[in-house]
Amino acid sequence: MSLLESIILGIIQGLTEFLPVSSSGHLELGKVILGIETTEDVSFTVVVHGATVLSTIAIFWRDILGLFRGLFSSDWNESKRYIAMLLFSSLPVIFIGLFFKEEVESLFNGNVLLVGSMLLLTGCLLSFTYYTPKEGGPVTFKSALIIGISQAIAVMPGISRSGSTIATALLLGVDKAKAARFSFLMVLIPIIGANCKDILDGGMAESTVGAVPLIAGFIAAFISGVLACRWMISIVTRGKLIYFAIYCFIVGTIAIGAHFLA
Repeated sequence: MSLLESIILGIIQGLTEFLPVSSSGHLELGKVILGIETTEDVSFTVVVHGATVLSTIAIFWRDILGLFRGLFSSDWNESKRYIAMLLFSSLPVIFIGLFFKEEVESLFNGNVLLVGSMLLLTGCLLSFTYYTPKEGGPVTFKSALIIGISQAIAVMPGISRSGSTIATALLLGVDKAKAARFSFLMVLIPIIGANCKDILDGGMAESTVGAVPLIAGFIAAFISGVLACRWMISIVTRGKLIYFAIYCFIVGTIAIGAHFLA
């Protein structure tokens, strides 16, 4: 992987991790377009996902600090309840990761038709949010589990994690700002867990990607992730997800067309 390719893929990861257009789908399309083969080398994926975790922490550090302060309190409080809901929402994707990891990884093989089809599905889901009520309520344990199921389904390349979780939350009647906050914080647990597992399995030790491309990809993913996260919070609160639905429809249609024309 060249320096330029690592920067391009890092920017794609950072932007699309938070914007509702599927980071996994765009990374697959990017690898196909650039002719990059990284199926057996998870080091770059670990690094850029780590960068987006830091992007989330950089934006929500006050929220995270507040949650940790409440965690060490002796009484049952709102912080402990929120952390419990975050953990509860992670159960579905943890289940998929533990028991269906190989099946999921087999989907990341440059299948442009699958990515295009799932982008159309993401577009449909985002379109539904146009009809959600303007006023919403808080996240509950029930809605946290349903949102978590959406996150588990979003392991499919082409289904946006942020798009599916935020859209599901809005359709369940969750307040827009609360939906965005919960969506971005809930991803920390599975990504950190998956990265730690990949590192323990020796993924970084067997890296065939040079140190410079890894560092460049990390920086690109972090900077673009911070910008995209801030942008996405504003987009959700203003109810502008319909524009990303149109984008997903366009890119999905192009991907499907390219598959059949190839």
